[in-house]
Amino acid sequence: MLGTIMDDVNEFRAPQTMTPGELGDSLARLVWESFSDFVSREDVETPLPDEDTISDDIGSAHRTAEEALIFFMWAHTRGAQLAFLGRAPDQRIREGLDALHKAVFEDMVEHGTPEWQLPLFEQRVSARYAEYHQAAAESDGLLGKAVSRHLRGEEPKDDALPEAIRERAVAVANPLKDFLEDVELVEA
Repeated sequence: MLGTIMDDVNEFRAPQTMTPGELGDSLARLVWESFSDFVSREDVETPLPDEDTISDDIGSAHRTAEEALIFFMWAHTRGAQLAFLGRAPDQRIREGLDALHKAVFEDMVEHGTPEWQLPLFEQRVSARYAEYHQAAAESDGLLGKAVSRHLRGEEPKDDALPEAIRERAVAVANPLKDFLEDVELVEA
């Protein structure tokens, strides 16, 4: 995954300045690419253990897919927050992150999610973000366990899945943070 993210980041080599809207659109693209890699299992840098996280059970697979999307949205949000912390006005960072979420939600509707489901999904996103921020503030291990619990719908049985999730969070946030540190977030 790290290779994929770095390829994406290098391909998308941002200008030295970005508006919040450009940041949001770029982050949304990276979220969808990370999510697609997860679903297709093409992510060889930080593979999941040989567990069936995407099961044949439609309800379970749907929950797992939504939870994975939420996790990747959170990881990209965190990477951007870390990159711009103290370097850009909070309002401008918020505008960029709002643009990210708006773009993802619009893409969901465009690809078949009924609009009436978005408010429920947004509530789940908000709850997960709060939980993931708290867990990450305490330790990366707790973050991995929290994400694993939501992906699987149960407490992790061992540390394999939480460790893989922790590695994914680092593989998303750190290169993104490093890349965005060279970008100035400017007013639209």
